This record gives sequence, structure tokens and C-alpha cells, in this order.
Amino acid sequence: MLKKPDKNLANPDYWAEETRLVRGGLDRSQHGETSEAIYLNSGFVYPDAETAEARFAGEEEGYVYARYGNPTVSMFEERLRLLEGAEACYGVASGMAAVWGALACQLEAGDHIVSSRALFGSCYQIITSILPKFGITYTLVDGYDTDQWRDAVSDKTKLFFLETPSNPTLEVLDLAAVSEIGRAKGITVVVDNIFATPVLQKPLQYGADVIVYSGTKHIDGQGRTLGGAVMSTTEFKEKKLKPFLRHTGPSLSPFNAWTLLKGLETLKLRVMAQCKAAHKIAEMLEGEASVSRVIYPFLKSHPQHALCRKQMVAGGTMVTFELVGGKKAAFELLRNLQIIDISNNLGDAKSLITHPASTTHRNIGEEARDAMGITEGMVRLSVGLEDVGDLAADLQQSLAG
Repeated sequence: MLKKPDKNLANPDYWAEETRLVRGGLDRSQHGETSEAIYLNSGFVYPDAETAEARFAGEEEGYVYARYGNPTVSMFEERLRLLEGAEACYGVASGMAAVWGALACQLEAGDHIVSSRALFGSCYQIITSILPKFGITYTLVDGYDTDQWRDAVSDKTKLFFLETPSNPTLEVLDLAAVSEIGRAKGITVVVDNIFATPVLQKPLQYGADVIVYSGTKHIDGQGRTLGGAVMSTTEFKEKKLKPFLRHTGPSLSPFNAWTLLKGLETLKLRVMAQCKAAHKIAEMLEGEASVSRVIYPFLKSHPQHALCRKQMVAGGTMVTFELVGGKKAAFELLRNLQIIDISNNLGDAKSLITHPASTTHRNIGEEARDAMGITEGMVRLSVGLEDVGDLAADLQQSLAG
């Protein structure tokens, strides 16, 4: 049934998700361009010295320098903010810049972090290698075990960090339960929501405080550019995040912001189509004799299947599976593929596959991989927009050798 006319349609807060993705944050210049403008400039001029002084003092809104803000970047931030349902968004140069900024802006020597053990390799390095250099300690927990989060808290714990579904084992964590523990203890909960995207899962609705994204993945979704974003309250952005990022410089390029804006227009269409195909591929792989295990959040075989169905709109675009013959069989599978490309990127329109133990999680070491459940026979498939029959056939012929 079509909606009845609504006098509030001038307010983006009343728009449906699809409309926000196409029109959110649109700020046309005096020229009335259809597509958003790219402001490829590093600086801005002022009509007088008093205006410059007022802007630098924060007494007047306006742009002062591209490292501080840019009109194209602002449009991207507003569109993503509307999609997420957050108070504020800050665009940055990459997904890892978003993770680093969201963590480092609120930590100091002596603080303690509790993090889920199942993490992307670079996130693991930040938690276990980089932050400890600044006197920040950590505890890794099995994220799906709520009691471990509670037991790991000390009077020094400042922050919870988690990703769900995790990379690459697709563990799904109970956002509401972890957030409740954090809120009761005054601990900030930071969620890496890259695999789910804001289309499939909105952690703020479950009590999380800060969300990080790599725009490089599904938001761009076509392998063109780097970018990232941090979603939070206005207070967190203004008092903690903005001062840190403005002075450390991980600025989002206006051109990249424009590319991400274009990606947002089709994000939901792409992600939902990819989820549908990924679910079919996962079901097909469960019937293959040479596949010992298939991990996909919406399969009944997934350990957190009920939670997945409750927390996510669909199962995601990623399928992880293990081969009977270990690393040799995994490499042979990748070698024989005719359509699917070998790449460590994900969320792309093209289907991409990688061997995590030798690529994305190589540097964390064998012991950490074992603790995460990353085996030598494990491969991670990012399902794209190709015909699902062609993808299934490619995997089957490759598995057959």
C-alpha cells in the first residue's frame, strides 16, 4: 500500500531508508546540479578577518580548511548519519582510520580495553600491539560468551570493542547483552559493523555507543576508493573524536567522499541482492563432500542462528567455508576458479575469495589464528552481483578439480 501524503516530507527524518540513501545530505550549490558537487579544494576564503576569527573560535559555522571539513565530505557524513540513525558522523580516509580514531580519541595510559577475540587482522594489531605501546592494556574474550565480557571488566576498563559478524569466522555477538554490561559499568561500546552494513544491522538500536565503517567495502562496493566513517553521539564527536582527528589528519578526500555518496545510492539494492545469492551459495556448499564446514549467519547450522535472525535483516554477503584437504585444497580451489577473483577485499560487486591464514590474518600468528578458529583449510568468499548460478557452477567445477 502506498503511503498517504505527509506534510513532514521536507524533513529527512521522515523519509524511508531508500529515499535517505538517494537524497540524504544533498546540498546543491547555486548552480542547481543534479548530482552532488565535488569540492576539490584544500582551503577556504573569508569575507573579512572577523569572520575568520569567528570560525576558528567556533562561534560561526563554516569551512576553514579541508582537513577540518569539506562540503562534499559533509554530504557523505549526513547521508550515512541518516541511514544509521545516529546523531553524528565523521568521515575519514579509511576503515582503519575510523577504528584507530574511535579508540585512540578516548583512551589514555592506564586504561583497559575488553575486546572480542575474533577480529580483522589490522584491528587485532591495534588492540594487542599498538595501543599497549601507549600504556593501554587489553583482555581478549570469546565474544559470544556474555559472561566473559562481564568477568573481564576491571575498574580500569574504559572501552569494549567488537565486530559482528566477525572477520572471517562470522561469529555473531549479542549486541544488546554486551551493550547492557557496558552501560551498567559506564564503559563505551564500540562496534565494527563493516560486515553487516547499516542496511542489515544497526548496533545503536541495541545500545552500542560508537559504530565504525570501512566505506571501501559495501558502501563503495565497486573497488574504486578508500574511505571510512565513525558514527556516534554529537557530544562524543565534538568533545573527543573531532579534536583528535582534526589534529592527526586522517582526512577523507572530497573525491572519495563523492564516490562513497554515489555508492550509498545503490547500497541497499546491492547488499540485499548479494545476501540472497550468498545464502544460496552457502546452502549449495553444505552439500559438497569436499567441504567440511560452511559458516553463514542465516544457516541453521550456525551456532548463533537464532541471534542472527533476531539481530540482522539478512545473513550478509560473506560465506566462509573449510575444505577437507587443508591449505593445499584451499589453494587448489582458488587456482581453479574461472569467474571468482582472488582478492582480500570484500563487499564488492565482483565476487572475491581469499585464504585468511595466508593473507588478512597472516601477521597475527598461528597461535592467535588457532584461538580465532581460522584453519589452514578456511576460505572467505565475498559474494558479488554475478548470476548466482554462474557462481555456484564456478565453485562446483573448482571443487571437482
